[in-house]
Amino acid sequence: MGARTFMVVGGTSGLGLAVARLLVEEHRVGVLGDQPDEVAAVADDLECAGIVCDVSSYEQVRDAFAEVVERYGTIDGVAVCASVWAGGDLADLSPQRIRRAVEVNALGTTYVFKEALRQLDRQGFGNVVYVGAMAVTKPRPGIPVYRATKSYGSSLVESLAEGRHSNRIKVMQLHPGPMPTRLQERVGDEFLDEVYAGPEQVAVEVVRLLRLAPDDLYVSGAHMLRADGRW
Repeated sequence: MGARTFMVVGGTSGLGLAVARLLVEEHRVGVLGDQPDEVAAVADDLECAGIVCDVSSYEQVRDAFAEVVERYGTIDGVAVCASVWAGGDLADLSPQRIRRAVEVNALGTTYVFKEALRQLDRQGFGNVVYVGAMAVTKPRPGIPVYRATKSYGSSLVESLAEGRHSNRIKVMQLHPGPMPTRLQERVGDEFLDEVYAGPEQVAVEVVRLLRLAPDDLYVSGAHMLRADGRW
């Protein structure tokens, strides 16, 4: 289908950065992140558009989408990779960390979907891929807040996908397994789970979903992919 335009929300590190690296080989890419220095570095490295955006602010999300549309005209796909890690028992988490996880993982995800679907509905085509977590598939006592916020995102996607009335706009979600991230490094949390698949491996699947054509025989929300590399 030739070069298309994609947005990677949370594309300055980890899985988001791996997705952006694959996309820039053939497509126009806008990378969103909340740290100006990181956004500038990635934009320079990948030679793509970089937009500073804190997804917990609806105004910033709205303006970021408007900027990409103004620059490129359309948006063919959005990878929703922005997330805040909140590992540890509830009793040990500060109110600030709890609030930030909810602001980014729940509110931010909602704002991104609101603006993404507004634009895709206006165009009449496009894909949104939400990066969830395998943690939502079963109770994890060590990460109650993180799991709860990611479960929110998964539930949101399921409802939005069910409301689609055309396969031309696809709302999908993919659940990676454990991956060490910069988010955990920032808050000083050690990563203890066994890693089965790294960001570069999972990114291939995210990009595959993003690049599905409007008329591809894939029903929005029909599949919840397990992308953790284990049996």
